[in-house]
Amino acid sequence: MKRLFGLLLLTTLFLHAGSADLLAQGNAEGKSFKISGKVVDKETGEPVPYATAMLKKADGDVSLAGGVADDNGEFFFNVREAGNYKVELSYVGYDALVREDIVVGPNTPSIFLGNLTLAESSVSLQEVTVQGQRSLITEKVDRTIYNAENDKTTIGGDATDVLRRVPMLTVDLDGNVSMRGSSNILVLIDNKQSAIVANNIADALKQIPAEEIQSVEVITSPSAKYDAEGTGGVINIVTKKNKLQGASLNIRSSAGIRGSNLGLNAALKKGKMGFTLGGFGRAGYNILGSFENEQTLISPDGPSTRIFQAADTRNNMMFGRYNFGWDYEINSYNFMTTSVSFGLRNMRMNQDDLITETYVEDALVSELLRDVQTKNLSNSVDVSYNYTKTFEKKGKEFSVSGLYSRNNMTNDFVNSLYNESFEQVASRLRNDNNNLNEEYTIQLDYVTPLGADDEQILEYGAKNILRKAVSDFAYFRAEGPDGAYEELDDISLSNQFNYDQNVTAGYLSYTLGFLENYTLKAGMRYEYTNIAADFLASDLPADIPSYGTFVPNMNFGRKLANGNMLKAAYNRRIQRPSLNFLNPNIEAANPQQITQGNPLLDPELTDNYELSYSTFIKGTSLNFTSYLRNTTGSIQPVRTIQDNDVIFTTYENIGNERAYGLSVFSNINISGKFSLNGSIDSYFAQLDNGLDDPLYAAQNEGFVLSGRLFGNYSLPNDWQIQAFSFYRGRRVQLQGSSGGFGIYSLSINKQFAEQRGSIGFGAENFFHTEFKIRNELITPTIMQQSVTGMRNMNFKINFSYRIGKLSVDGGQRRKKRGVTNEDLKEGDGGGAGGAMMNGGPN
Repeated sequence: MKRLFGLLLLTTLFLHAGSADLLAQGNAEGKSFKISGKVVDKETGEPVPYATAMLKKADGDVSLAGGVADDNGEFFFNVREAGNYKVELSYVGYDALVREDIVVGPNTPSIFLGNLTLAESSVSLQEVTVQGQRSLITEKVDRTIYNAENDKTTIGGDATDVLRRVPMLTVDLDGNVSMRGSSNILVLIDNKQSAIVANNIADALKQIPAEEIQSVEVITSPSAKYDAEGTGGVINIVTKKNKLQGASLNIRSSAGIRGSNLGLNAALKKGKMGFTLGGFGRAGYNILGSFENEQTLISPDGPSTRIFQAADTRNNMMFGRYNFGWDYEINSYNFMTTSVSFGLRNMRMNQDDLITETYVEDALVSELLRDVQTKNLSNSVDVSYNYTKTFEKKGKEFSVSGLYSRNNMTNDFVNSLYNESFEQVASRLRNDNNNLNEEYTIQLDYVTPLGADDEQILEYGAKNILRKAVSDFAYFRAEGPDGAYEELDDISLSNQFNYDQNVTAGYLSYTLGFLENYTLKAGMRYEYTNIAADFLASDLPADIPSYGTFVPNMNFGRKLANGNMLKAAYNRRIQRPSLNFLNPNIEAANPQQITQGNPLLDPELTDNYELSYSTFIKGTSLNFTSYLRNTTGSIQPVRTIQDNDVIFTTYENIGNERAYGLSVFSNINISGKFSLNGSIDSYFAQLDNGLDDPLYAAQNEGFVLSGRLFGNYSLPNDWQIQAFSFYRGRRVQLQGSSGGFGIYSLSINKQFAEQRGSIGFGAENFFHTEFKIRNELITPTIMQQSVTGMRNMNFKINFSYRIGKLSVDGGQRRKKRGVTNEDLKEGDGGGAGGAMMNGGPN
């Protein structure tokens, strides 16, 4: 893996240096010519973002340079020889356009081709063939977009598999997501947040099939329009939507040795009204692994105690998500849409023969054997509505959005303790924990261009979120294998916690384009949070004060020569604790390591500073980003030793975090059929919990490195092969570290029946029978090392087939809006951005 990243880095630097030398030679000889233009829709006159542009000699058919237009439809080429050229433009759903008779020379060093119009195609999509490779990565002024629909290695997977491929993101084997080292991020689905995401991001991502994801937007510096939540930034998962006329049914399936899935999607569009109906189910089975844990408890007044634990693990899971959508175009200026989504999660995890050995001064004093069964179940419903009104003035828009979201969760475990002979269950301990997350949201947004040339944009709006979280928990004990369970009479073990939160917000954002190549977007958001909490079995309320927060932000962009771009950003973010951190239920599935949330937690505050540079060189795009992140009041675990040598973990606002980071991304188009892209993310972390007591004071620092590499090659006769690899290095934590790991996959696919169907074969981690992750915890009183193993080698067969005929809708394209909730711990870009394709003969 290290050799792989080294090769990627050397290749990137070589291409960058070599292309820079060629460009310098061309400039030295005075041979530099520019061809530019703008791609627009023939019917609406609006830009066609990301249209493919190819430069060729007028009398030839060999591509000299190519790429995609920016979000304003603009493109340009730099060539080094005078002569006659032609530009070919294409985009899915449009007829191709060829602009010929382009002459550059000493008298015409720069030519602007004006607005080049593309007409929408009248043929069905199943008859459209897209030649060449579309870029996986798109850079915008405030975000990086990963075009997941072009990645075939994720077929049969879920959103977790997709996010592992996205620059600046890392995903561990449990599905926990972090952005540039911070796990405090906001995850949106089609610009909306669901209650399932608010509780557990990792589990929510498993419910979204990879085939339904069109793109993933990574927003490292969100504007004032976005909720202030998410210290690390915002991830928006954009699912596929169609703007088509007709009816279709798509069937897709995947079967493998570790998991299988089945999905159905139907679409109907007649005139101004459209309907969608979809469902997806995924099962994971035969997921075997292992667990080892060794902890040494250091006592200043006596001998140290060493505890060793080991078990085999078995996991089975089933996920599903089903949705129904309806949209209606009232007239050319009024549009509304609504949708209903249902989701379910069923995870059953087992630790078989969990042995616990306790040693005092190397003498074995006790030996226990347990079986542990854990259930993690949930069902969810999301109902959303959006009304959008546009005006004759282009870009002016008003929208009203509403969202109701509910997630019912069950988190139970049964811990069975065997007798001294390990032959029969002596006693059983059961914990029932039923949770509820419920949200009501309404949002108003208004956007209007200002000035005669519309170089200014004013945005403002308001939002209110009513959120309710409930944790109903109880402990039960039974004697023997068949004895009846009796509830424990202890309000700390059996109680109901109610948590009500009301967030009211308003924002103002202003975008200014000036001096032709400069863009400034600045804004301010104010959020007021009111919280009420209490325990049902106690008269004592959880006294949590209300608070207000001002959240400023600034994004600055400057276009440089040859299409290069420089961006700078600052923003302040707030991170409210989710139910995972607040839940007062004592989680003791492993009785040697128990965890309890803290309902009195305050939010975190983070200041982010960012500077990035993007460049394009002969079909290769490069992006360099540096950043500084400073967090105060960070929510960190506090660990103490209780009776019977138990490690007890809870959470406090005692941490200070600072991270200095650098990420490098490269996308290399080697030919029209072969492309590579990869990234290296690194940062230096400094953590300190700010405590003075030597028994609990902790600080740590160190470098964290991760990277990914993706390759795509198109073969003749509609065959395609793709490969992917990812590595996350050891991650620094306040009291120790979490181990690194690597994954890889390979897939090959064949399209048939005029591209209505596809069949393929995929393999994941085929050289490793088991991955092991080693974690360590170091405090003045605790030394702990744990190893988690997972056998995730997988081979699968993928199949997809589409029934029906869809044609492109020639009506006006609309940008659909929706409500977004972005405010629990667990975009809108403006600016002058240009896509540049360096090329031409040397």
